[in-house]
Amino acid sequence: MTRRIILDVDTGSDDAVAVMLAALNPAIDLMAVCTVKGNQPLDNTTENTKKVLDLVHSDIPLYRGCKEPLVRNAAPWQVQFEDRATVVDEEGKKHFIHEDFDMLPASDRKIEDTPAPVFYSEYFKNKPEVSTSIVCVGPLTNLATALSINPDIVSNIEELVIMGGGDDESNATSSSEFNFFFDPEAAQKVFQAGFKKMTIIPLDCTHKAMVTKDDCKRFEEIGTPAALFAKEMCKKRIEVHTQRQPLTLPDACALHDPVCIAYLIDETVLTDVRFLHIDCSLSGLTYGQMVTDHRYFQDNRNAHIAYNGDRRKFVDIMCEAFKLNY
Repeated sequence: MTRRIILDVDTGSDDAVAVMLAALNPAIDLMAVCTVKGNQPLDNTTENTKKVLDLVHSDIPLYRGCKEPLVRNAAPWQVQFEDRATVVDEEGKKHFIHEDFDMLPASDRKIEDTPAPVFYSEYFKNKPEVSTSIVCVGPLTNLATALSINPDIVSNIEELVIMGGGDDESNATSSSEFNFFFDPEAAQKVFQAGFKKMTIIPLDCTHKAMVTKDDCKRFEEIGTPAALFAKEMCKKRIEVHTQRQPLTLPDACALHDPVCIAYLIDETVLTDVRFLHIDCSLSGLTYGQMVTDHRYFQDNRNAHIAYNGDRRKFVDIMCEAFKLNY
């Protein structure tokens, strides 16, 4: 079954792999890509996305989204985050977990005139009969803004898939994950909107659906532009994880965002999925934290949350897609 989706990104190394996977796998009908400020400023995330779409020869329409969070300005904190996500290897070379894609050719791809939140509002208002899901792998600013424009669009969205949050894992603060911490007010607005189905893929899952150096060798053997680009992105992430946030496997990285696309291709890539109530903390030391209610008698459940993932199946899905890029 083909899944029709709109992908919302802050490209970003793992976002780039998610874009390629969505554009290349025939099980995904990618209708549009929207950019938002997050891993980098909006101009950078948009330019990076243009280059990645060119790499996989995709003519999917591209929409620019929001350049700032709904309420806060996260720029000062973001500088500190990027410092923490930078390492130096044995040869003295710096590795960044997210950077400009200078290794890819410049793109003259057209960006649509309509802002991303307005596009969401118009698309789901005018096409209620078309089953389309939204996949958000960056801060939720675009979608939250669209809900302010037209809250009724939730009834026409087949499923909302989000990469963000964490119960036992965090990376922005001691209690929060980057996407939710960057714009927690947007996250909370989305959580309370009443989607028919909302699936959250947090760090608890993506830190288990890992990519290793051996997997990078598989990408290299495939040899297509998408596979080779993914290999380079993963190698940089492995360097950063090894020094800053080691995972349970050596020489491995978390490649968060493509797990969302892999789930839409094959739902069994997610394991230990629980139906719970979710909120986003908006104050104090827990600002931006994903707050989940695990009580058995909870009757206000709003999200399916994945706590584990099949990493081998995840890598296999990427490899099969990369083979289709010529």
